[in-house]
Amino acid sequence: MAGSDHPVKTAPAAPDAVKILIAGGFGVGKTTMVGSVSEIAPLRTEEPLTMTGLGVDDLAGIEEKRSTTVALDFGRITVGDDLVLYLFGTPGQQRFWFMWNDLAIGALGAVVLLDVRRPESSFAAIDFFERRGIPFVVGVNGFHGEHPYPPEEIRDALALPDHVRVLLCDARERTSSRDVLIALVDELIAAADG
Repeated sequence: MAGSDHPVKTAPAAPDAVKILIAGGFGVGKTTMVGSVSEIAPLRTEEPLTMTGLGVDDLAGIEEKRSTTVALDFGRITVGDDLVLYLFGTPGQQRFWFMWNDLAIGALGAVVLLDVRRPESSFAAIDFFERRGIPFVVGVNGFHGEHPYPPEEIRDALALPDHVRVLLCDARERTSSRDVLIALVDELIAAADG
């Protein structure tokens, strides 16, 4: 109102929303990571593994796995007053990879989770993001708290360029998962400034 002595109140600016994918092979810990770090109850599309998947799903090294993501996982984490990350976990089984293209629309970056017991299970995710020019970091998920290889050795084995960060993590632990996401955000900010 013109001439009013009352100051005009403005609503606080909405935080920037950033879409991040959590990707990798079957059984590498994507659902676990989204669940451990999300500040909301994560949306999960988990279904039990059935006899139908025998011979289709390779359970070598993950024999204890009982369920799998059939569409996506979704979670959210507020990094600061001005930044919210929306996390989309991709399905890991090859027969669900068709969904990755849709999930990647609007994604600014990704975390590729790697299980050093089965590194080949994450090759497709690395290739997917390299081909599309979507920045990513590699999170080496230490199952049972084990990290038998240093990051540089993993980088060499995966033939990753120097600019791709390789981080040791435990997807079960909130702070560890958060630190991987912060490293990705730092990379995205550096790329935007550079």
